[in-house]
Amino acid sequence: MNRRILIVDDDAAYADAVRAVLEADGYEVAVAADGDEGIRRACESVPDLIILDVMMNLLTEGLDVCRALAKTDVLKAVPVLLVTGIRDAMHLPSGLTPDGNWLPVRAVLEKPIKPETLLAEIRAVLG
Repeated sequence: MNRRILIVDDDAAYADAVRAVLEADGYEVAVAADGDEGIRRACESVPDLIILDVMMNLLTEGLDVCRALAKTDVLKAVPVLLVTGIRDAMHLPSGLTPDGNWLPVRAVLEKPIKPETLLAEIRAVLG
Protein backbone atom coordinates (compact mmCIF):
# COMPACT_ATOMS: atom_id res chain seq x y z
CA MET A 1 0.00 0.00 0.00
CA ASN A 2 1.32 3.43 -0.92
CA ARG A 3 2.04 5.93 1.81
CA ARG A 4 -0.47 8.80 1.90
CA ILE A 5 0.67 12.40 2.09
CA LEU A 6 -1.54 15.45 2.58
CA ILE A 7 -0.27 18.77 1.22
CA VAL A 8 -1.83 21.83 2.89
CA ASP A 9 -0.92 24.91 0.86
CA ASP A 10 -2.91 27.79 -0.64
CA ASP A 11 -0.57 28.09 -3.63
CA ALA A 12 -2.27 25.72 -6.10
CA ALA A 13 0.64 25.77 -8.55
CA TYR A 14 3.13 24.86 -5.80
CA ALA A 15 0.84 22.13 -4.43
CA ASP A 16 0.39 20.67 -7.92
CA ALA A 17 4.15 20.65 -8.52
CA VAL A 18 4.82 18.92 -5.20
CA ARG A 19 1.97 16.47 -5.87
CA ALA A 20 3.56 15.53 -9.22
CA VAL A 21 6.95 14.92 -7.60
CA LEU A 22 5.45 12.81 -4.83
CA GLU A 23 3.17 10.78 -7.09
CA ALA A 24 6.10 10.07 -9.41
CA ASP A 25 7.87 8.63 -6.36
CA GLY A 26 4.93 6.37 -5.55
CA TYR A 27 3.07 8.32 -2.89
CA GLU A 28 -0.70 8.77 -2.78
CA VAL A 29 -1.30 12.52 -2.46
CA ALA A 30 -4.23 14.70 -1.38
CA VAL A 31 -4.25 18.50 -1.35
CA ALA A 32 -6.04 21.01 0.87
CA ALA A 33 -6.05 24.75 0.13
CA ASP A 34 -6.11 26.04 3.72
CA GLY A 35 -5.76 24.99 7.33
CA ASP A 36 -9.43 24.25 8.02
CA GLU A 37 -9.72 22.05 4.94
CA GLY A 38 -6.43 20.39 5.83
CA ILE A 39 -7.55 19.47 9.33
CA ARG A 40 -10.90 18.22 8.00
CA ARG A 41 -9.30 16.10 5.27
CA ALA A 42 -6.70 14.71 7.67
CA CYS A 43 -9.41 13.66 10.11
CA GLU A 44 -11.46 12.03 7.32
CA SER A 45 -8.53 10.00 5.98
CA VAL A 46 -5.53 10.03 8.29
CA PRO A 47 -2.38 10.50 6.18
CA ASP A 48 1.05 9.08 6.90
CA LEU A 49 2.58 12.57 6.60
CA ILE A 50 1.40 16.16 6.27
CA ILE A 51 3.30 18.82 4.33
CA LEU A 52 2.07 22.14 5.73
CA ASP A 53 2.63 25.69 4.51
CA VAL A 54 2.83 28.52 7.06
CA MET A 55 1.49 31.53 5.19
CA MET A 56 -2.00 30.88 3.85
CA ASN A 57 -5.18 32.86 4.59
CA LEU A 58 -3.44 34.25 7.64
CA LEU A 59 0.26 35.06 7.80
CA THR A 60 0.89 32.39 10.45
CA GLU A 61 -2.00 30.00 9.73
CA GLY A 62 0.25 26.96 9.41
CA LEU A 63 1.69 27.54 12.89
CA ASP A 64 -1.81 27.41 14.37
CA VAL A 65 -2.69 24.37 12.29
CA CYS A 66 0.35 22.36 13.39
CA ARG A 67 -0.56 23.00 17.03
CA ALA A 68 -4.18 21.98 16.36
CA LEU A 69 -3.02 18.78 14.67
CA ALA A 70 -0.84 17.94 17.69
CA LYS A 71 -3.88 18.28 19.97
CA THR A 72 -6.19 16.13 17.83
CA ASP A 73 -6.13 12.54 19.10
CA VAL A 74 -6.38 10.85 15.70
CA LEU A 75 -3.72 13.14 14.17
CA LYS A 76 -1.20 13.81 16.91
CA ALA A 77 1.07 10.96 15.81
CA VAL A 78 1.09 12.07 12.15
CA PRO A 79 4.44 13.69 11.31
CA VAL A 80 4.30 17.21 9.88
CA LEU A 81 6.86 18.86 7.62
CA LEU A 82 6.47 22.62 7.70
CA VAL A 83 7.34 24.35 4.43
CA THR A 84 7.61 28.09 4.37
CA GLY A 85 8.91 31.19 2.77
CA ILE A 86 8.12 33.28 5.86
CA ARG A 87 11.79 33.88 6.68
CA ASP A 88 12.40 35.65 3.37
CA ALA A 89 8.95 37.28 3.21
CA MET A 90 9.27 38.77 6.70
CA HIS A 91 13.05 39.37 6.50
CA LEU A 92 13.62 37.30 9.63
CA PRO A 93 17.24 36.83 10.75
CA SER A 94 16.76 33.09 11.33
CA GLY A 95 14.34 30.32 10.49
CA LEU A 96 11.78 28.50 12.57
CA THR A 97 12.89 25.64 14.81
CA PRO A 98 10.70 22.65 15.70
CA ASP A 99 9.90 22.04 19.35
CA GLY A 100 7.35 19.97 21.21
CA ASN A 101 4.90 22.73 22.11
CA TRP A 102 5.11 25.91 20.07
CA LEU A 103 6.10 24.27 16.80
CA PRO A 104 5.34 20.53 17.01
CA VAL A 105 6.67 19.48 13.60
CA ARG A 106 9.39 17.10 12.44
CA ALA A 107 11.22 19.63 10.31
CA VAL A 108 11.01 23.11 8.83
CA LEU A 109 11.98 23.42 5.18
CA GLU A 110 12.51 26.79 3.53
CA LYS A 111 10.89 27.40 0.15
CA PRO A 112 11.94 26.94 -2.54
CA ILE A 113 12.71 23.30 -1.84
CA LYS A 114 14.52 21.12 -4.34
CA PRO A 115 12.50 17.99 -5.12
CA GLU A 116 15.35 15.70 -4.08
CA THR A 117 15.64 17.52 -0.73
CA LEU A 118 11.91 17.16 -0.06
CA LEU A 119 11.92 13.48 -1.01
CA ALA A 120 14.95 12.80 1.19
CA GLU A 121 13.25 14.48 4.14
CA ILE A 122 10.06 12.51 3.57
CA ARG A 123 11.99 9.23 3.39
CA ALA A 124 13.86 10.12 6.59
CA VAL A 125 10.59 10.78 8.42
CA LEU A 126 8.63 7.82 7.04
CA GLY A 127 11.52 5.39 7.17
